[in-house]
Amino acid sequence: MKFIGTEDYVATQDLTVAVNAAITLERPLLVKGEPGTGKTELARQVAGALGLPIFEWHIKSTTKAQQGLYEYDAVSRLRDSQLGDARVHDVANYIKRGKLWQAFEADGKVVLLIDEIDKADIEFPNDLLQELDRMEFHVYETGEMVVAKHRPIVIITSNNEKELPDAFLRRCFFHYIRFPDVATMKRIVAVHHPGIKDALLTTALTQFYEIREMNGLKKKPSTSEVLDWLKLLLAEDLSPEDLKRDGKDALPRLHGALLKNEQDVHMFERLAFLARGQR
Repeated sequence: MKFIGTEDYVATQDLTVAVNAAITLERPLLVKGEPGTGKTELARQVAGALGLPIFEWHIKSTTKAQQGLYEYDAVSRLRDSQLGDARVHDVANYIKRGKLWQAFEADGKVVLLIDEIDKADIEFPNDLLQELDRMEFHVYETGEMVVAKHRPIVIITSNNEKELPDAFLRRCFFHYIRFPDVATMKRIVAVHHPGIKDALLTTALTQFYEIREMNGLKKKPSTSEVLDWLKLLLAEDLSPEDLKRDGKDALPRLHGALLKNEQDVHMFERLAFLARGQR
C-alpha cells in the first residue's frame, strides 16, 4: 500500500515518503504547513489513490475529544422517558457515534482525517492519546469496548496556531509541507489550469513570489490563493503586459484574490505614494 501522488495532487518526494512511512509505522501522520498548502486535500487524495473510504473530522474551537468517540444524549432519553417511549430501556439508542468510532468499526481499512487539530483546546490532543495509540476506547454508558477492526490511516493537520503536547507529538510521524518553489508551483498550476500560457504564468508567478517576500506583509498569499488569482486572470483574458505595475499602481491586478486584509492593501498603497513622491 504505497502513495505516489495523483493526477489531481502534486505530491513532492518528501511528502510521499512521509505518508508511506506513517502507513508502514501505523502511526498518525501529523502534517503542518501554512493555510492553503493542501494539507486537508492530502488526506482525500491518499484515500482516493489507495481506494479507501475517508472519515473527516473537522475540528472547531469548541470541539471536544469525546465527540470524536461518541456523544450520549441524556436530554433526549429523559424526554422519551417522560413520554413513555420504549426506546429508553436501551441506552444504546441515545449514543451517537463519532468519527473515530465510525472509522474503528469499518469493515476494511479507511483513512481518518482529523483536520486543524490546533483549533481546539490545548488538552484536546492529550485526550486522544490512548485512543489513537491503542485504537480502542470504552463506552461507559453501555459497558462495551470499541476496538478498531482495522487500524485506520490517520492524517492530522495543523496550521501551527499553537504548540501541540510532546506526548502527542511522540506518537506521530511528522511532516512540514514547505511552501512550493517556482518549479513545483508550475506543476501545481498545470493540474488546475492546464491551458495557461507560459508567458502569463511566468509573469504572474514572478509577481506572486515578490509579494510573498515583501517585508511587513501580515498574511502571505498561499497556494490556493494564487490558483484563484490565476483563474481570474484567465477569466479576464489578461496578458503579461496587463500585470505590469508602476509606482502609481503598486497593487496587483485583481488583488482581492491575493491580499486578504486592509493592512496589506494599505502597505501597497503607501509604497505607491512613496514612489510618486520620489519622482
